[in-house]
Amino acid sequence: MSLPSLRLKANAERRLRAGHLWVYSNEIDVAATPLSLFQPGDQAILEMANGKALGIVAVSPQNLICARLVSRDVKHKLDKSLLVHRLNVALSLREQLFDQPFYRLVYGDSDFLPGLVVDRFGDYLVVQMASATMEHHKHDLIEALIKVVKPAGILLKNDSNARDAEGLPRYIDQAYGQVPEWVALEENGVKFEAPVHGGQKTGWFYDHRMNRARLAPYVKGKRVLDLFSYIGGWGVQAAVFGASEVMCIDGSALALDGVERNATLNGVAEKLICGEGDVFEVLKELKAAEERFDVIVADPPAFIKRKKDLKNGEAAYRRLNEAAMRLLNKDGILVSASCSMHLPEDDLQNILLQSARHLDRNLQLLERGGQGPDHPVHPAIHETRYIKSLTCRVMPNA
Repeated sequence: MSLPSLRLKANAERRLRAGHLWVYSNEIDVAATPLSLFQPGDQAILEMANGKALGIVAVSPQNLICARLVSRDVKHKLDKSLLVHRLNVALSLREQLFDQPFYRLVYGDSDFLPGLVVDRFGDYLVVQMASATMEHHKHDLIEALIKVVKPAGILLKNDSNARDAEGLPRYIDQAYGQVPEWVALEENGVKFEAPVHGGQKTGWFYDHRMNRARLAPYVKGKRVLDLFSYIGGWGVQAAVFGASEVMCIDGSALALDGVERNATLNGVAEKLICGEGDVFEVLKELKAAEERFDVIVADPPAFIKRKKDLKNGEAAYRRLNEAAMRLLNKDGILVSASCSMHLPEDDLQNILLQSARHLDRNLQLLERGGQGPDHPVHPAIHETRYIKSLTCRVMPNA
């Protein structure tokens, strides 16, 4: 069956030909090809104003980003065959990078599979689909994953609010085999179990793998505070890396159950202390109690989910990092992270500098970190680069 055409306005192809994959609704010649004729999830041949084909797009007619390129070859639309090919390409990179099968297998646009995320936990896969096109090809995707990866189980964790923009229902489903409530993984030589059914996102955050590995030189023999700890990705690794004591703070009882579970798994339970509550309130309580730490990790959820949240989000990052600095011992180490794609790294650096100067402290920036290579950055799409991690030394103003 031939695909319909979606035609661009004059000169609107320049950004796409330079490497970008997104088409905005104001770039479409709606007189020639009305977006109203398309349904979410349709595929179309994207054409320049002169009718020359640019490739095949997945269409989201009601969104600002109304289409995304899935192939620059009009002979290859999104189907099981293309999914198998793209998955094999993605798998070859991860198998080259990692000795064990614990990684993000598919990272959306960066792996040329827009709207798709797949995390691998050994024999189990957790899949998130945020586009109607991927949802429409759900069965092809499951078959392609089975062919390429040969998993024991596939869990569809489609409960994200990202689906709302596409008019898709939220659900969690065992698509293949049986995926247990908690699945095993290993990161930087440390063992974990992640709650893939009831936990955040896919159950684990592989994106900070390399940054967590860099904790090792800073934490040996130190007292560590892990803010927004989730299930202990930073805190448990700090304990295994030789920290004398680690305090993990999170607002979720399930997350802190995971901290205790993973601490026990690694034989460091005696080093871990868990505190449940609002992180900002706990920081006030720790300050009032005159608690001090040698190393603090501040890795919060995204404070800036949309551009309109920028001002309030920057203020939240400032409050968090300033409160953390108040709890540091002399020459203490602060690892400040952000997963807000709308907050550039330089802006986070400026927030840290402003916080330090407000407290009459000096700041040394020791290391910069980003997302791991299983979250490759598409060089034309700055939104695919979202993780920032800055390791700083906070010193007296002397």
